[in-house]
Amino acid sequence: MSGIGERLSPLDMLARLVSFDTESDKSNLALIDSVCAYLDGWGVPYLRLPNAAGDKAALFATIGPMVEGGVVLSGHTDVVPVAGQAWTSDPFTLRVADGRAYGRGAVDMKAFDALALALVPDMLAADLGRPIHILLSYDEETTCLGSMDAITRFGADLPRPNAVIVGEPTGMEVADAHKSIVTCLTIVHGHEAHSARPALGANAVAAACELVAGLSRIADRMVERGDASGRFDPAATTIHVGTIQGGTARNILAKECRFHWEYRGLPDLDPGEIPRLFAEEVERVTRERLNRYGDYGRIETIEEVDIPGLSPEPGSEAERLCLRLAGRNRTIAVPYATEAGRFQRAGIPTVVCGPGDIAQAHQPDEFITLDALGKGERFLRALIEASAS
Repeated sequence: MSGIGERLSPLDMLARLVSFDTESDKSNLALIDSVCAYLDGWGVPYLRLPNAAGDKAALFATIGPMVEGGVVLSGHTDVVPVAGQAWTSDPFTLRVADGRAYGRGAVDMKAFDALALALVPDMLAADLGRPIHILLSYDEETTCLGSMDAITRFGADLPRPNAVIVGEPTGMEVADAHKSIVTCLTIVHGHEAHSARPALGANAVAAACELVAGLSRIADRMVERGDASGRFDPAATTIHVGTIQGGTARNILAKECRFHWEYRGLPDLDPGEIPRLFAEEVERVTRERLNRYGDYGRIETIEEVDIPGLSPEPGSEAERLCLRLAGRNRTIAVPYATEAGRFQRAGIPTVVCGPGDIAQAHQPDEFITLDALGKGERFLRALIEASAS
């Protein structure tokens, strides 16, 4: 065993991680510094991967031989905001009561991070034959880009793994599929005029409303198509408009209107289909509504986030390993997105499997049960045993 470091139970490690306010718009460096100090105590090699601004960092640690063919335990360190939520205790102080551990990030997903870190001494003692890597990322709740610096280095200066386990809460079921997320901002540029003389301008609000209606029609087409796999709930690619804002006064043709929208695509969705269908709506609305009286306006759409879905890979190394470790005989699909699709896009077999219930995530008084934490610990201990053989 390398080093004689600090031993923490999974619950104590969870309490430490929860104590750092790592909401996605804030730095996670204090948490990463703490983890680095912990790993230093055990002599575990790691690599810090800072973002361009230098206010956040991912961390990639290796226990066992520095060779290819290992397993990555991937977890994010950022959490969603607590503002406006009715917490009954400090969200950044872990509270244990009635068989539950409460705190922001307790289930999504610092519990998995805590389990992986708390079991580092056991990994070292097992004298692993193949490595177990721990990847802690940032910005998963916003872009899922915080893991990319590590992913792009696999097979270069970082050993390429055979499998990735993303520890989002699945109740220790093995998820081999989830939807993609693409988020967009559409800005309609009109031309101001008095509302009594509409032919002298272009109403951006009216054009935006037609585009929103067009998205609803595209969404209806997706619902009619359904889910051929029969695995997802809701059983279709979904489209959602979240915000809309525009105009100056009731008697002025709106100069600008903007709306945020997203779609969550089934794994078999052609990634170009919805952008193509929306572009047709844009062309029609620009011609028939925005510029019906002259060349007054234009419409632009900015793609803000593109998080790939996770597609089933029956019989993959990740699937076979996790089904065996979790004692399951089938996989599931989950409706939320994760970093898993980014690993898969890089050609690495990936599944999602972690402790707790996603229904508790993002809620006030977020919690994970101690029973769920115990199930996650047993799973990782089984992985250690399998990696030592």
